[in-house]
Amino acid sequence: MTTGPLLVIGGGISGITAAVEAAETGMEVFLVEKQPYLGGRVAHMNRYFPKLCPPQCGLEINFRRIRNNRHIKVYTSATVESISGSAGNFTITLKRSAQHVNDHCTACGDCESVCPVERPDDYRYGQQRTKAIYIPDGIVFPYAYTIDEKVCLKSACAECLRVCKYQAINLYALPESFAREASGIILATGWKPYDASLIGELGFGTDERVVTNVMLERMVDDNFYGIISPAIVSPVIAFAQCAGSRDRNHLPYCSGVCCGTSLKQALMIREKLPQSRIKIFYIDLRVLGRNEDVLAKVQADPGIELIRGKVAAVERHKESLIVGAEDLLENKKIETRVDLLVLATGMVPEQNGLEQVITQADGFVDTRFLPEGFFAVGSAVHPSDVSTSVKEATAAVLKCMQVLRRAGCH
Repeated sequence: MTTGPLLVIGGGISGITAAVEAAETGMEVFLVEKQPYLGGRVAHMNRYFPKLCPPQCGLEINFRRIRNNRHIKVYTSATVESISGSAGNFTITLKRSAQHVNDHCTACGDCESVCPVERPDDYRYGQQRTKAIYIPDGIVFPYAYTIDEKVCLKSACAECLRVCKYQAINLYALPESFAREASGIILATGWKPYDASLIGELGFGTDERVVTNVMLERMVDDNFYGIISPAIVSPVIAFAQCAGSRDRNHLPYCSGVCCGTSLKQALMIREKLPQSRIKIFYIDLRVLGRNEDVLAKVQADPGIELIRGKVAAVERHKESLIVGAEDLLENKKIETRVDLLVLATGMVPEQNGLEQVITQADGFVDTRFLPEGFFAVGSAVHPSDVSTSVKEATAAVLKCMQVLRRAGCH
């Protein structure tokens, strides 16, 4: 009996790592990602730990490894509908949404230039817009256009079909379902940001000057979308740590990476806007390993103030926001005017919908009850940074190979 393919669910940094590490041992791998592109949340970042480099540093290397490895088959815009069988002999049912753009696409851009329909830009968390046929900014794999069929007018427009010189567009394509066999399964389903609109007292969704930490990653590159006027010589930007986290009404757990992220972002802003002043309101500063180096840089920066206290309320005014908080060290309530408030929201695990997978009360996979042949890594299991996710994905491949050997595969 030979080893069947390995199924990796999720095309973020955990899933990509698992796929390439397994394929480079000679295993066949099929990598399933529900979005049209690989990269996950990391592809949306401006910089990431531990080196504070852009995501191109890690993703481009892994994308090249995928392109050059015949053992990896990638299914984007696809989900796993069901799994049956046991370790070494799983049957997987996949559903793939309609592929309106095929492999003939050269990304020439003619289709985008004539498309009359716009949609919120997922890459910028809805802060800007793209056409209905689009390629996200940044590093993209596969590098080809995709169509958002929720907004595309299809035959009522068909302008993209008219101008495409490569027969790359099929507006009438249909979804498809098909079965695959697999020997093992790695869950790398990742995370999404907590919905900040549920924290009503902090003003998200009612004022564009209140944003989340994931939105800020893109705003730094895009000159803050015009939210901070160039006329403001010395803008004041506040960070509200634990926005909805460690809170029985929202997320009861700590997401672990939010403190380090805000420290990183404060330095990014100071680099972009040297005259800015930053205030970080926190309960506890939780940074580990090399992130402590970032904390030391923040503490040495006279333009950044660390305030131990939780933001409790936000008042909106025409000129600025007034942030109300408690200063725990001074044992007093304070109010401060700011031009931008960044909510450090936590990580919520994406759900996989598989009947074999039991989750804990907080939604993360409970690895104690995974069937043999199933493995879960990264933010599917707990809040996780990039470094931890990569290590766990590599370890999962090794464990999977051991299990398959015991199951009689070779």
